[in-house]
Amino acid sequence: MDKKGELYTFGIGENFHIQNYFGVHREQNGNEEGFVFRVWAPNAEDLHLIGDFSNWSEKPIQMTKNEAGVWEVFTTLPQEGQLYKYLVKRKGGQVVEKMDPVAVYLEKRPGTGAVVKVLRAKKWKDSLWMGRRKRFGFKRRPVNIYEVHAGSWKTDENGKPYSFAQLKEELIPYLIKMNYTHVEFMPLMAHPLGMSWGYQLMGYFAFEHSYGTPEEFQDFVESCHQNNIGVIVDWVPGHFTQNDDALAYFDGTPTYEYQDHHRAHNYRWGALNFDLGKNQVQSFMLSSALFWIEYYHIDGIRVDAVSNMLYLDYDEGPWSPNQFGGNRNIEGYNFLRRLNGIIKHYHPDVMMIAEESTASTPITKPISEDGLGFDYKWNMGWMNDILKFYEEDPIYRKYDFNLVTFSFMYLFNENFILPFSHDEVVHGKKSMMHKMWGDRYNQFAGLRNLYTYQICHPGKKLLFMGSEFGQFLEWKFDHELEWGNLDDRMNLQMQGFTSHLNAFYKDHKALWQIDDSYSGLEIIDADNTAQSVLSFIRKSGKGDMLICVFNMTPVERKDFTIGVPFAGVYEEVLNTELEEYGGVWKENNPVTRTKPGLWKDYQHTLSFTLPALGASIWKIKRRLKK
Repeated sequence: MDKKGELYTFGIGENFHIQNYFGVHREQNGNEEGFVFRVWAPNAEDLHLIGDFSNWSEKPIQMTKNEAGVWEVFTTLPQEGQLYKYLVKRKGGQVVEKMDPVAVYLEKRPGTGAVVKVLRAKKWKDSLWMGRRKRFGFKRRPVNIYEVHAGSWKTDENGKPYSFAQLKEELIPYLIKMNYTHVEFMPLMAHPLGMSWGYQLMGYFAFEHSYGTPEEFQDFVESCHQNNIGVIVDWVPGHFTQNDDALAYFDGTPTYEYQDHHRAHNYRWGALNFDLGKNQVQSFMLSSALFWIEYYHIDGIRVDAVSNMLYLDYDEGPWSPNQFGGNRNIEGYNFLRRLNGIIKHYHPDVMMIAEESTASTPITKPISEDGLGFDYKWNMGWMNDILKFYEEDPIYRKYDFNLVTFSFMYLFNENFILPFSHDEVVHGKKSMMHKMWGDRYNQFAGLRNLYTYQICHPGKKLLFMGSEFGQFLEWKFDHELEWGNLDDRMNLQMQGFTSHLNAFYKDHKALWQIDDSYSGLEIIDADNTAQSVLSFIRKSGKGDMLICVFNMTPVERKDFTIGVPFAGVYEEVLNTELEEYGGVWKENNPVTRTKPGLWKDYQHTLSFTLPALGASIWKIKRRLKK
């Protein structure tokens, strides 16, 4: 696309690769080779380029503005690797130093200078994975996500976060060992403060310096793909950091943010909200999403804080109704539909995930059916209910059994991911292990039960790092995981159980092939509140089935009986109370033959010993004639 085309499409919200024009690029100008810099600041009174090559503000380089409000300069002075900023004379006369909004790499925090960097095409070696992704997609495949904060999974001896070169050597083998299908990273885009966990962004194209280089992350993704692991990255299109050297009021007027003061300011998070109805902002945001998908080959984007983009009254500050008198953020709603439509047009095999907590907007319905077009929505209701239940003293669980069963009422209203995320193990909420009821033994028994229920419940899965081995302390963003916990036998056994459970999930199609309809689920008994036992069947598309039984109390139940659909010889394929997992059972229940007998609507019964606070999963070993 020529220069006029770049500017025109940018101005109408149709430029989906603005990084090819804006930012810094090596160019030949006549006989001179140098760099061209371009930045959008339509209302700036003046603008200069400053950097290492100009002794910063000592010898600023004048830029010129075109009719589209884009400032540009060609210069032979910079060298690759040097730092630069823009010296912006805002409307009103204030002069500020600003980062490049389209920079692909920034200097180390707390600095915000952009690096003069030429992105070079990588010769990718992940064609086998990309071909399988395109052919098989993810809807009928296992999706079990390990959520990671790159800055605190592990640190070196000086407390410095691992770079992605180091994570490639240690995290990928760990993902393989633990049998996860995907890894999801909290935002990897440049952010000024680690305390924000990456959710207060300033660089929407820039890779966070703390985590290494863009090339190192590319190599990490490539290695993940070569080991059959997908990579998902969190992205924050709703709001951005209000730091004055970043995007905030870039040219002295609302540039990326809303014109209305209250709509521009996110009072809850101390941030600024993108004006998602502005054409140039749409070009900026859509280009950012596609850049991460195409340049880094990532397999999915989790869109953070969708509710903040959907509802005018979601924030804690003053708000005004839309032109129809309602609370719908019409610009945000339309942007999200457009985002998913464009990404699915170019990359239909990329997973689009919404972090959204309300139920009044169809999130995963197709755009053609007035939905937003996401592939998945985090099931926050299920997560809140189930954690409340497992934290409760088992004596009272029979009175609150609906917390476990209520999700079956709305199970397929959306396509869900079942998340136990970073948000559940901070701010005094306690770690996953520490949430569990009882003494240390029962806490681990409860955790094994809970994770098995998550794996068996319809929906894709997500677990935050450290939870897989039952870390006792809450997550701390500035401290690595409590790897020393693994010196304790119970933590080590918990880690081994999670690995085995994840492998069990991958190996059984009944647990993932039909996650979006009742044809993959059959409830055996959801009414046994007195004993707090839940039983149901998961089915694959080819008739495979698993019978899943959960005892939610610390009482072993001998000769426990349920109805089953087929006469046969059944074998227990998973028992969470085996000694190798930290329980007390030395071996599984014996292979058991059904008996004829009416049990609810079933003609056959299966009896076995149900472990205390345990989960027991069965499959047919041999069918028998009635």
